Amino acid sequence: MAAAPVGYLLLIIVYSVAQIALGLWVARRVRGARDFFVAGRALGPGLLFATLLAANIGGGSTIGATGLGYRDGLAAWWWVGSAAIGSVILAAWVGPRMWRVAAAHDLRTVGDFLEWRYDHRVRATVALLLWIGTVAILAGQLIGIAWVLNVVIGLPKIAGCVIGAGVVTAYFGAGGLKSSAVVNVVQLSVKVLGFAIALPLALAAVGGLDGLRAAIPDAASWNPWESGRSGWMYVAMLTPAFIVSPGLLQKVYGARDPRAVRIGVGLNALGLFLYALVPTLLGMAARALDPGLPNHELALPMLFMHDVPFWVGALGLAAVFSAEVSAADAILFMLATSLSQDLYKRFVNPAATDRQILVVARAASIAGGLLGVFVALLSRTIVDALSIFYTLLGVSLFVPIVAGLFLRRPRALDALAAIAGGVAVMIAAQAWNSGRPIGAFTPAMCGLSGAVIAFALTFLAGGRAPSSRPAPARS
Repeated sequence: MAAAPVGYLLLIIVYSVAQIALGLWVARRVRGARDFFVAGRALGPGLLFATLLAANIGGGSTIGATGLGYRDGLAAWWWVGSAAIGSVILAAWVGPRMWRVAAAHDLRTVGDFLEWRYDHRVRATVALLLWIGTVAILAGQLIGIAWVLNVVIGLPKIAGCVIGAGVVTAYFGAGGLKSSAVVNVVQLSVKVLGFAIALPLALAAVGGLDGLRAAIPDAASWNPWESGRSGWMYVAMLTPAFIVSPGLLQKVYGARDPRAVRIGVGLNALGLFLYALVPTLLGMAARALDPGLPNHELALPMLFMHDVPFWVGALGLAAVFSAEVSAADAILFMLATSLSQDLYKRFVNPAATDRQILVVARAASIAGGLLGVFVALLSRTIVDALSIFYTLLGVSLFVPIVAGLFLRRPRALDALAAIAGGVAVMIAAQAWNSGRPIGAFTPAMCGLSGAVIAFALTFLAGGRAPSSRPAPARS
């Protein structure tokens, strides 16, 4: 093993131990389930911004998006840009409205909201679907960690996934949202510093934008709308998911007030818009410097290992590792809350104490980590794994949540019809053309359209349920 790889490895080890130590230290202040799940509803705009942006700049937004930039060029911007669009909608409309409902009725999970608005059947259906999809997105983050360790020291994929799962589970399982929110501040700082330094140096290595254009002369790579399998079509898959993702909404639940939601989520959206071009250009620079990589998702680790000075590469790899870990802890948050609150407390042990719920939540985070490792070994790339989650999330959850927030009297039957219609149409579209678009419509677009149509038909045919709760007040 060369000296440089040893240095990279030591930095990653020290950084991982520091994250676990900080998470365990914060966990000492966790007094019960309210602290674990919603951080005591005490997150101000700054802490909410940090924990959201740290979660959103994960494996898909670093290694995955850089790989898309390497393969498809400028159109890869839409992978992160679509998330930013969804975050604007979350900040301006959905987030503050959802916070008011959650605070008024002590809701701790998205499942709590679905049962409050509809009934237990909707809650159980969504909880089961989310467990399937969420394990897939966790697998995507673990693959990112594995690629970093593979490039640094040649570690096999399975070993890298196990190490990543261990680090995340250790600090999240101890303190939940309270721990992860504090650790996320450190992770976000490392990411911002690492990428801010790495991008200009990587561009300088290829001779600036003029040199990059000369090295990649084909016009398709410079088309910002569509190239290869990247482009504006990501809006249909990613924008709805970033409006209704339980991992993000449950962080919103932890905000201090609606103002903290608007500012914190809004700053997160601004950060994503500013960041969206960074992995795209890094991927294109890596294509110019390291053409012919066997796997396009190795572009970012290879760039940091071989194409920038050691100290920049070390900081960049720490930033990437930080991105994977911070996103993975948000995913464990979804798994833990879904199993402990939406399934265990609601259906298995309604009289469960705070202590029992915490035990189940921590056990769920361990089980989720193990399942994530298993799915990671079956998935080829980060984007493959994440696409499963984002598509399933958008077609199953977007319509029930938005309708529940903004319509007067939607019924449980309407929500179940939307879920069934969206998932069925999405699966049919996926099978019809092997996941490729049918004309201009991707499987995600087809599924979302199916959900809207199924909801509308059932809603209009059935009328209003007199026992349903009224739409939440605006203020």
